[in-house]
Amino acid sequence: MTVRVVLADDQALVRAGFRLLLETEVGFEVCGEAADGAQAVALAREHRPDVVVMDIRMPGVDGLVATRQITADPRLSGVKVLVLTTFDVDEYVFEALRSGASGFLLKDTEPVDLLHAIRVVAAGEALLAPTVTRRLIAEFAARPEHRRPDPSALRELTDREREVLALVAGGLSNEEIAEHLVISPATSRTHVSRIMTKLGARDRAQLVVLAYESKLVTPRE
Repeated sequence: MTVRVVLADDQALVRAGFRLLLETEVGFEVCGEAADGAQAVALAREHRPDVVVMDIRMPGVDGLVATRQITADPRLSGVKVLVLTTFDVDEYVFEALRSGASGFLLKDTEPVDLLHAIRVVAAGEALLAPTVTRRLIAEFAARPEHRRPDPSALRELTDREREVLALVAGGLSNEEIAEHLVISPATSRTHVSRIMTKLGARDRAQLVVLAYESKLVTPRE
């Protein structure tokens, strides 16, 4: 399957580098470039890409606002957002995940890791494995002004589903969850899918945010 990508970054050289990387790799197609968030949203609506690679800090409409607009549009339910940032601690990144972004990477990541990240996000798995992601989510989830606790949010989950959600929040993949709980990967995927349906989550990134906000897990864990 060819992964169709929109690149959103205010620096033309950065976009050119990403385009060159993707177009020289089998299985990727760049269907648009945006210099700001407004253009990114317009291109997402026009082309319905699999993934929008989104810079956070752009003039005019920034990546955070653009992410909210894309993930809130029911017509773009199949469009995933992968946030790229030059900052390893950036408050906007956590807000982007809360708004529906499927994960993020630092811009200095290795090319092979970027390609892998786009594939993972396109497949709906969401990218939450990097240590910096877990650290940043933990940091901002711990701040009262960023927390919206809802003790009843997890009421519909079974004990096993709560256990799986806690492992998702720890950054574990379906395969790692299966190994940890001694179940099959298929069963692990089923649990995660049911949790997302019950909680109305767009993807695993939102599950992580919800796990912290509902206090199912805490940063120190």
